[in-house]
Amino acid sequence: MADNCAVILAGGEGTRMKSQKPKVMAELLFRPMIDHVIAAARAAGINDVCVVTGYKAELLEAHLAGSAETVRQTERLGTGHAVMQAVEFIARHSGANVLILNGDAPFIDSKTVSDALSYHTANGFVQTVISAKVENPYGYGRIVRDKNENFIAITEEASADAETKKINEINSGAMWFRADALLALLPQIKNDNSKGEYYLTDTVSLALASHLRVGAFTADNADAVLGANSRAQLAQLNELLRKKVIARLMDAGVSIPCADGVLIDPGTEIGADTVILPGTIIKEGCKIGSDCVIGPNTVLYKTTVGNGCALNSVQSEEATVKDNANLGPFVHLRPNTVIGEHVHCGNFVEVKNSVVGEHTAVSHLTYVGDSDVGRGVNFGCGVVTVNFNGKTKNRCVIGDDAFIGCNTNLIAPVRVGDRAYTAAGSTITEDVPDDALSIARQRQTNKENWVIKRKPYREKKY
Repeated sequence: MADNCAVILAGGEGTRMKSQKPKVMAELLFRPMIDHVIAAARAAGINDVCVVTGYKAELLEAHLAGSAETVRQTERLGTGHAVMQAVEFIARHSGANVLILNGDAPFIDSKTVSDALSYHTANGFVQTVISAKVENPYGYGRIVRDKNENFIAITEEASADAETKKINEINSGAMWFRADALLALLPQIKNDNSKGEYYLTDTVSLALASHLRVGAFTADNADAVLGANSRAQLAQLNELLRKKVIARLMDAGVSIPCADGVLIDPGTEIGADTVILPGTIIKEGCKIGSDCVIGPNTVLYKTTVGNGCALNSVQSEEATVKDNANLGPFVHLRPNTVIGEHVHCGNFVEVKNSVVGEHTAVSHLTYVGDSDVGRGVNFGCGVVTVNFNGKTKNRCVIGDDAFIGCNTNLIAPVRVGDRAYTAAGSTITEDVPDDALSIARQRQTNKENWVIKRKPYREKKY
């Protein structure tokens, strides 16, 4: 399918969304609808994609920069007019096939795209409409067939008679064309209708009038036709996709005993026997191994989690957690963090741009930033790696089996050697040799009867 291409129509404003963004930028499970459509095309082997932008075009073009070609529809005069803006792109694929998709129909899937193309080419059609059978066809264009089940027309709701309205096979808006045939049909589309617009569906009657072969492929996926024109409809699509993703993962051996508040990006990979608990949100770019417990109330983004891990009330962005790590509750992993095997991070621990070696324990109230931590290290409560001096970020290095006492401040750049200790309450500004104890605090002084003499407190009345 390397020579084939796709044109995605994404110029709509979506006035009922009441948004300052293009309609296709409305998010479905953390990704704009247009991203779901592009992903389906790419998964079907279509690498060359052109998106027709319109309303707030600069926002969509910035989002798509580097991932798809774009052309602008400065006047939104219908679907046919939108495709006309991509004529140069289509012409570059002469001799191949072109897929037309709607950017606000995010449930189109790669199997439907591929199966429709096979049907299109096997039957020698110049145009193949992708259709679906639905329970309630109201508002959609009906697929009309003759007595031999040959596709002969698309009839819109407003033009349908009572008998035609009974048809439950509808136009999804997605179509395959031979590129050269589409280029020949586009100039023939007229705008002699009440809205003065150019409709891509008119190509069906134009092709049939020229005795060209046209077909309609009925998708197994009835949801392929679904779109969102309002926030309420978007919420319905989110819930539908959320349930689809959860069902797929459970079929793959993932346990989700209560799906309340569980939102998982469709591209997420999760191993068998992992348990996902309520309130867990897994965004794009995540991969989770087997035998893990994720949640409750955990949020992951571009995070890789190994096997046998437990993440309770963890927030993680662009981090890696290796096998058998135990994190939480209330742990924050920031970008470029690697948590080693069998590491424990407990209450109110934040780790940023650091590597934490295996079997290390960071139990509570600690910040580890810009640090390289060895294996078997113990952090006491309240430790801070002081990594910023107001101008530059500097790194700390902590050797294997070191013991960092409670409320230690490590002023970077500094190195604590293997098996070295820091005394509680120390502020370490110089390197600590291997096997040394470093004490960096003033000797305690007790002033007898100071309170009686100074009376620093207010008189208390109980």
